Amino acid sequence: MPKSELLSKEDYWAIWIGALILLLGLVMFFVNPPTETSGDYTILQQRLEMEETRAPYKTMLWYQINDEQRNIKASNQPIGKLLRKLTGKPGTWTENPLKSFVVTEKMAAVERAKAEPAYESALSIAKDAESTAILSERFAADKNYEDATMNNVASAAIEEWHQQKEKVSKLEAKLKTKAANKLPYLVFWFLILAVLFGIGLQVMGTPFKHFASGFTIVFLIGVLAYFIAGQSDIKAMGLGYALWAIVLGLLVSNTIGIPEWLKPALATEFYIKTGLVLLGAEILMGKILAIGLPGLFVAWVVTPVVLVTTFWFGQKVLKISSKTLNMTISADMSVCGVSAAVATAAACKASKEELTLAVGLSMIFTSVMMVVMPLFINWVGIPEILGGAWMGGTIDATGAVVAAGAFLGDKALNVAATIKMIQNVLIGVIAFGVAFYFATKVERQENVAIGKAEIWRRFPKFILGFIGASILFSVIYSILGPGQAYSMIDQGVIGGFTKNVRGWLFCLAFVSIGLSTNFKSLRKHFVGGKPLILYLCGQLFNLALTLLMAYIMFYLVFPGITANI
Repeated sequence: MPKSELLSKEDYWAIWIGALILLLGLVMFFVNPPTETSGDYTILQQRLEMEETRAPYKTMLWYQINDEQRNIKASNQPIGKLLRKLTGKPGTWTENPLKSFVVTEKMAAVERAKAEPAYESALSIAKDAESTAILSERFAADKNYEDATMNNVASAAIEEWHQQKEKVSKLEAKLKTKAANKLPYLVFWFLILAVLFGIGLQVMGTPFKHFASGFTIVFLIGVLAYFIAGQSDIKAMGLGYALWAIVLGLLVSNTIGIPEWLKPALATEFYIKTGLVLLGAEILMGKILAIGLPGLFVAWVVTPVVLVTTFWFGQKVLKISSKTLNMTISADMSVCGVSAAVATAAACKASKEELTLAVGLSMIFTSVMMVVMPLFINWVGIPEILGGAWMGGTIDATGAVVAAGAFLGDKALNVAATIKMIQNVLIGVIAFGVAFYFATKVERQENVAIGKAEIWRRFPKFILGFIGASILFSVIYSILGPGQAYSMIDQGVIGGFTKNVRGWLFCLAFVSIGLSTNFKSLRKHFVGGKPLILYLCGQLFNLALTLLMAYIMFYLVFPGITANI
């Protein structure tokens, strides 16, 4: 591999920037660890384990020890607070939009005054719940925890007490509301991101000044998406930043249009790939292997079946004259959207127009599926993990998979992204298979070069960054042990820094997806109807088979793996 590829390819730049951010997080937090030592956490863990053996349910003391453990956070250190402010998004607001960016002393005083009655009421309820829990636990103990009814009553009472205690803690935090101004941090964060990605694009051939001007608009739309999502009523409905980022982008691109000077900043894949490298640090290798076992069946069994079936359907039923168009659409729909379409089109020598049609179909269906599928999953009550696996195996683009997973929750996001990663590995394999098939069956007269180099060329290199980050943080986690790792990694490097950065990168990517999608320009590609029918039928088959396989693998064959995700 020529050395120049390390600086000229987007995948590698995604790895370098992601690695730089992760390294910065490790250095910043490990140089400034919490005042509590790992020994404190170890002692608390020993006490927690002893308490677990004393009763058949989580006692009040268990919750108290657990809460004490969870309060040992590296993100509470001065450096952690600074990084949280730097990478923080616009805040939540109800009636006053200004509160999302600036909280004056007067506003803070009003907030504290409003919180005080609610706090006093919650405190009173929590005290009553505490008394009930103490009595219930005492009655269960008097029976030596042998009375199942008593145990259930005590467990329910303790759970209620802890929930009320959590409410008191949240309201107590509001009593400490202080004046704040997020605007300087947003400006500084904009400059950091502009420099990081501007330098990468400059080296890859896009002048920095061309990127910077357009990036200003992309970033502002991203801020607006966070701002809208932060409105309390909208937030309660679960309409997150990902939806608003795409909607705002679509609104602009399909009304006033996109000027040429803005296009260099629409680096959708660059943002997504870098964010996915950071996501790798959040998904420990053990989790990848755990999800990977049933995920392999979802991604590596369903995908080839759908690809071959859709191609056969296009040739035998729809009678599509162009085999290259048929194959490109089939791969686009069954593997992972644009990346697979580009690789497959090159492998089977599809025309530029055929590739454009496949990509256009992918963009439209991806935009619809990423919004509709999470809503449908919530509506019918599909479990979060099953929903994540279903979306990871069916939604075309990696970025859209991440967005849809974010709608459902962290577990769905991790499962969906991991399955999509596993599926992405097939890009090189599918390209190899398509090249081989077209060389030996469709175009016997042409000599198509086939070999390991072709597979490597098709392979999405940023996945190496995802895997590398996962391995590195898995090793660090095992060296530190669960206590210190929770404090330094879960509630430090990741929870207090890189997770926020990842959120921003995904937001910028979603804005770029919206700004890059113009339905009017794609209309001409649907003349004749057969490509649309092919994509629609293939995707329906993909949806049905993926859901069936995901249910069988995650809930019938490997239920233990699912329970531990």
